[in-house]
Amino acid sequence: MPTPANQESLNAPHELPEDLLLTIRGFQESRAILTAIELNIFAVVGDGASATQVAAKLSTHPRATEMLLNALVSMGMLTKSAAVFHTTPVTAQFFAGESADDARAAMMHIVNLWHRWSTLTDCVRSGTSVARQESAARSSNWTDSFIAAMHRNAQARAPQVIRTVGVQGLHKMLDVGGGSAAYSIAFAQANLSLHVELLDLPDVLPIAQRHIDQAGLAQRIKPRPGDLRTDPLGQGFDLILISAICHMLGPDENRDLLKRAHAALAPNGRIVVSDFILEADKTSPKQAALFALNMLVGTRDGSTYSEDEYAAWLREAAFQNITRVRLPGPAHLMQATR
Repeated sequence: MPTPANQESLNAPHELPEDLLLTIRGFQESRAILTAIELNIFAVVGDGASATQVAAKLSTHPRATEMLLNALVSMGMLTKSAAVFHTTPVTAQFFAGESADDARAAMMHIVNLWHRWSTLTDCVRSGTSVARQESAARSSNWTDSFIAAMHRNAQARAPQVIRTVGVQGLHKMLDVGGGSAAYSIAFAQANLSLHVELLDLPDVLPIAQRHIDQAGLAQRIKPRPGDLRTDPLGQGFDLILISAICHMLGPDENRDLLKRAHAALAPNGRIVVSDFILEADKTSPKQAALFALNMLVGTRDGSTYSEDEYAAWLREAAFQNITRVRLPGPAHLMQATR
């Protein structure tokens, strides 16, 4: 621990506090890690490689590659012995491509967000995204990385959601914007009599179908192409799940979606909304407040919303028994019945 004298020298009068300065410069470390992920540095370094060897495999500049590798060592992302670099247990587990926990595909979504976040100032001036890629114009790489990120998050959260929501008595479920089918698969595995329809855009459905086939659930989970903003949702569902969707929509779009969900449910059917939920003053939790900015830079009208807003929209849609369930992690649930 620094002595008081040392602390005073770090935070001399009229100088920025060191912790504040580190936060402001935090993008430097983030960008270095994202570049390493984008270039697949950790897979190439593996059990040991020199900067020259890494540069040769990646067709990057040797001098610049060594600078990046040294910076990654300084951040604890790699180790270095003599002139040979090695992955750490953590980077080997999550980024080197040889573990079941590999997260590189999901982290490529964060890489793709970099440009959008660089436009934040212009977004605040204009009130909406200025670098938005509409769905029709998105590259397959963008879609693949986005769905991979959502799949990883959903797989981790699904057991908690299922324990909270319950599956007893369910026969027909709709997974709105179901993406990779992670939730559809988890619900179907928890209830062997449940049949699930997964609604998502046509370019997403092949990814969902691949996961469904791998799980051996093609007979009970049916992907359906459609735009959740405009297309009919169907009829007679016992449960409608809307996970990580409402933050992409504006208030009026959410009102409309919830009204159409109400109409699509069977009597006494349930709706579950899983999303970031802000406290009443919208300043906490921190991750939800920051995610509102992520929606500002990436969508036309999206944001994160408070419990009061969700409850009001559900009441307007004629739902009853509206409750909020707080789960571990950044996203919570809003539940209601028809």
